Amino acid sequence: MGRGRLRIYLGAAPGVGKTYAMLNEGKRRAERGTDAVAAFVETHGRAHTAAQIEGLEVVPRKAMTHRGAEFTEMDVDAVLRRRPAVALVDELAHTNVPGSRNAKRWQDIDELLDAGIDVISNLNIQHLESLGDAVEGITGVRQQETVPDEVVRRADQIELVDMAPEALRRRLAHGNVYAPEKIDAALAHYFRPGNLTALRELALLWVADRVDEYLQRYRAENHIASTWQARERIVVGLTGGPEGRTLIRRAARIAAKGSGSEILAVYVAKSDGLTSASPKELTVQRGLVEDLGGSFHHVLGDNAAEALLEFARGVNATQIVLGSSRRKPWQWIFGPGVGATVAREAGDIDVHIVTHEHVARGRIRPIRRIASLGLPRTVAGWLVGVAGPLLLTWVLVLLPSSSTTHTEMLLYLGLTVGAALLGGLFPALASAVVGSLLINWYFTPPLHTLTIGSIANVIAVGVFFGVALSVAYVVDLAARRTAEAARSRAEAETLSFLAGSVLSGRNGLPALLERVQETFQMESVALLERPDDFSTWRLAGAVGPDPVSRPEDADVDVPVGDRLALALSGRVLPAADRRVLVAFAAQAAVLLEKRRLETEAAEARRMAEGNRIRTALLAAVSHDLRTPLAGIKASVSSLRAEDVAWTPDDEAELLAGIEAGADRLDHLIGNLLDMSRLQTGTVVPIVRETDLDEVVPLALLGVPEDAVRTDIPEELPMVSADPGLLERALGNVIENAVKYNAGSRKQVNGVPCQVGVSASVLHGRVEVRVADHGPGIPDEAKEKVFEPFQRYGDAPRGAGVGLGLAVARGFVEATGGTLTAEDTPGGGLTMVFTLPCAQVAHESSEASDGATGTDPEVSSEAGSETDLETGPRIAVEAVSAEPLPLEQQTERQQRS
Repeated sequence: MGRGRLRIYLGAAPGVGKTYAMLNEGKRRAERGTDAVAAFVETHGRAHTAAQIEGLEVVPRKAMTHRGAEFTEMDVDAVLRRRPAVALVDELAHTNVPGSRNAKRWQDIDELLDAGIDVISNLNIQHLESLGDAVEGITGVRQQETVPDEVVRRADQIELVDMAPEALRRRLAHGNVYAPEKIDAALAHYFRPGNLTALRELALLWVADRVDEYLQRYRAENHIASTWQARERIVVGLTGGPEGRTLIRRAARIAAKGSGSEILAVYVAKSDGLTSASPKELTVQRGLVEDLGGSFHHVLGDNAAEALLEFARGVNATQIVLGSSRRKPWQWIFGPGVGATVAREAGDIDVHIVTHEHVARGRIRPIRRIASLGLPRTVAGWLVGVAGPLLLTWVLVLLPSSSTTHTEMLLYLGLTVGAALLGGLFPALASAVVGSLLINWYFTPPLHTLTIGSIANVIAVGVFFGVALSVAYVVDLAARRTAEAARSRAEAETLSFLAGSVLSGRNGLPALLERVQETFQMESVALLERPDDFSTWRLAGAVGPDPVSRPEDADVDVPVGDRLALALSGRVLPAADRRVLVAFAAQAAVLLEKRRLETEAAEARRMAEGNRIRTALLAAVSHDLRTPLAGIKASVSSLRAEDVAWTPDDEAELLAGIEAGADRLDHLIGNLLDMSRLQTGTVVPIVRETDLDEVVPLALLGVPEDAVRTDIPEELPMVSADPGLLERALGNVIENAVKYNAGSRKQVNGVPCQVGVSASVLHGRVEVRVADHGPGIPDEAKEKVFEPFQRYGDAPRGAGVGLGLAVARGFVEATGGTLTAEDTPGGGLTMVFTLPCAQVAHESSEASDGATGTDPEVSSEAGSETDLETGPRIAVEAVSAEPLPLEQQTERQQRS
């Protein structure tokens, strides 16, 4: 059975009708006789959507328990057993409950497709991985749930569900999208007209790109070469000269006049070795193109005009931008130039010739191959060397015989020198031989024979031949030395720029491999390594399509030791190019080793940190935990002693000591466990709307009632936090502040100042400040106090293991907040909790698919398109600290 087909309904924002369209398609297929079932559909409380499910078979969901809460997910096994022809699966980007067989719903869908089941699903544009930064820049909300673009691109059909921003806002206002209590907030924040318009444009452009891919594939399969002007696509022809920046900016201005225009910068390089342009200049131009939203391409071709036109037709370009020729006026005798040729051969592609400051200042002489001066020059040299003497002889024979033999020899010598300049040594040799024979036949008595009657003429012809050969050799040698020097200069510039950019740390291995691909004009470059001689090769890095997996499959391979090889595919390189390639290969090995050493160093740091934590834990257990245990044991032994009669007061005191020791043990063990979980990354918060009026009283249960003064305004907005973690963090900080505030000398009316707990709103976030009036700490120690196992000043070891503040900061940061220390005015220390307002977090939930009208803690059960746990997290799976059970809260209240 073949793989199933995937159809995706793509929308710009929640509420445009993706689920409705998916269900409508499912019902249409069911009415047509197709076996279609609703494998997982979430209506979000929308009546019109729920009505579409009627008449469809619904596969029961799978119930799951996570941290004591019940959730439901799609039952993949049930769908596979049912094996329908078509399965309707809502919310492609959904994150499954921890413990599910797959982490993401798109992975569940992939299993159904592998089983031959067609799937219809839906997705919002903000859930595409590549658009995360763009969506965050528009809405201010970072999407927590994303789908790799490749997953969506593999879909057999993508259909855009579009709706104008005004229409979507009307739907929202009428209650067709969210619950009534969420409408005002949604309209004022995420569903602003500007946000919706920008998201709609993103969706339209992304779908247009996919349509363009299908169009290019269709044109290639049907061998269509003519331009279809479905979209403005502007090709910029670059020579590697400084005028390229002007052309790129001009093309950007042209593209800006039409929405959706695309810029493609193209550099045409010779196919016989290193590029003739400066690698540094090409890098600058590449960066400029990418900054302007375009793409940079290298094309191989000895004929620049033909290669440029072939590329333009291949990408269905509508316009070509070229610069005015840099050739000087006399250089036009060598041909019409690239610009004139492209304009003549472009056909239905518009060609723009842009002037610049380098016009007619002379062309940059390209680097020629040492082994060849190029086909055009070689042909010209042979024409001058062979046809030139024949033509000169014809002219001299027709003219009146007034010149001497020496004059004719000088004329033939000039042709020989010209042949050497153009075509090198062999055309010059041919010119010398042909010229000598013609001089002997037509101008040396006796005429029209190869016999030379005068010894002087024999010497003259011999001297001519020798001078011609010598001049030809010297001219050819000078031309080749010039080409060799130019090539060496290019190699040196390439290597120096490489050494300055890559090895300085500004770029890594991918940048180096990309440089190799560009420099040698290869299709793909792969760095292969293997652990030993008997193992298979594996890719350590690659650029380009279809990199080889073995050195023997490459067109060019350069071994680096016995375990590493640089493999290039595209063409065979001449031996002269391997000198530079060997240097690239050696530097690739250095970068690979550097990357490996950085990984090992990071692992060593992690292990060292773990060892430090373990050592500190052992030290804490050896002292701080044994002290309360010793006190408890002593008190229990005293109470059990039969030879001592304890008074009720003595028994109460001993019992109080036991209780205090147990509380201290509970506190120490709790902090140790919390710190261990933070260090290992196993704390996952359950973020929801939280009222500080509910959390702060719980955090005060462990301190005397008269030690803290609170100021929490009633109009304070809800915060986005895990109530349990926030209560623990506040409790640790408040207990720490009370301890250091006990010795405060600052008094009001003879009474020591209390610890102050206050809250306020600042720039969309809530600040909770815990201020004491103790001794305070210097600025250089304000960050150190948050490190594990740190006690400030002369705090005794029995005062704790130094974990309270470290745990508090870890819990706060796990929920997207911050915890910092600053001075209290008048002396002391103030701990500042900065927490996101629930309204901002609510926007994040809406951005994923919007309010479900349910408790965010059970968002998976409600079918929300947001992450299971909204907001930052430390790890994927763990158990979070929950609020204390009611009986423990009562016990703490009684103790306080």
